Order: sequence, then C-alpha cells, then structure tokens
Amino acid sequence: MRILALFISIAVLTSFTLPKPTLQIGLLKYSGGGDWYANPTALPNLVEFCNDNLGTYLDKDYATVEVGSAELFNHPFLHMTGHGNVVFSDADAENLRNYLLGGGFLHIDDNYGMDPYVRPAMKKVFPELEFIELPFSHEVYNQKYKFPNGLPKIHKHDDKSAQGFGLIHEGRLICFYSYESDLGDGWEDQVVHKDPEEMRQQALKMGANLIQYAFEQ
Repeated sequence: MRILALFISIAVLTSFTLPKPTLQIGLLKYSGGGDWYANPTALPNLVEFCNDNLGTYLDKDYATVEVGSAELFNHPFLHMTGHGNVVFSDADAENLRNYLLGGGFLHIDDNYGMDPYVRPAMKKVFPELEFIELPFSHEVYNQKYKFPNGLPKIHKHDDKSAQGFGLIHEGRLICFYSYESDLGDGWEDQVVHKDPEEMRQQALKMGANLIQYAFEQ
C-alpha cells in the first residue's frame, strides 16, 4: 500500500506543469562600442546556481535591456559588463538614476579595460556620489557565502588585487562594481576560460551573494 501510495503521489505531482518564472535578470545594453554582450553563458549559469542553492525561481533566459528603456524597471537586478567604451546619453543617465533610486540594483563587472569608461559614465548618473571600496565586513561579502577577504580574484588582468567598489545612496548599496576580478568570466561555461572548478565556484558564490543582497534590500 505504501509503495502504491508513493506512485500515486508521484503521478499527481508530475501531472502538473510549473509556471514559467516571470522574474528575469537584466543584461544592460549601452552605447559607445563596448562589448556589452560579452560572456553569453555567464548569466544563465549564475541563475542556475542561485536557483539550486538559494532557492530562487529565476528565469534562466535573461533579458537584454537598453539603458534608456522603460523595460529597465521590470528587472530588480541588472548586470553590466564589457571591455571598452561606455556612453550614456543624458536620457540614459536619468533613466538609470531613477531605476536605482527606485530600488533597482546594478552590478558592473569589469571584463578588462572597462574602468576608464564606466567611471565617467556612472559619474553622469550620480554626480554627487563616489565609488568607495567596500570593507570586507559589508553585507555583500556576508550573505549565504562568506568572503572574509573580500572579492575573489578570478582572472589575472593587470595582476592587481581584486576590489569591490560601491555607490551608496542614503545608506543603501545601489551599485556594486567588481574590478580586477572578472566574476562573469568565472560564471561562464568551464570550457570557455578553463578556470579551475574551485575558482568558478568562488565566482558563482560571490554572484549569488549579490543576487541575495539585491533581492533582500
């Protein structure tokens, strides 16, 4: 009887189809010629990791969102990456500012060579704010996964220490900027960059911390 009941239960459960997740991570598309589309396997892998380990129910198909679009406001977490130039128009800057002040969260991941361009672009969005290096005691390093030494170093780049910078408005971290780390490369399929699995796990765990922090604020 117990075995029969078990099979009946399985049949009932499998007869229902779960609804498609409606919450998507947004990939920020910007002007200026920088490769905003870099690391195409990164966000699907991060989402899968978060769904498996944080209990989130995110759509694995991320949305590509232009910085000046109203679609920005449909995505509580935005990821921005690239290697080169970043240009925000006045309308872009205003739209992104309103999004972040309204509760949105932006993760900027320097994929190498982005730093000289993204800082002036974000200064246009928040002329009154400065990027500050976050202390290792900050909440982003102390979510489900603990990073007592701060941002993990994933790729060599200029062989500098990885640094996590933030824009803070009225006590809330609204933008996290990972510099000299390259989390997104660590999120990609292993065959792409051939990172050791331990390093990939560090990158994914740090990404999960950012998702958890953004969703719980």
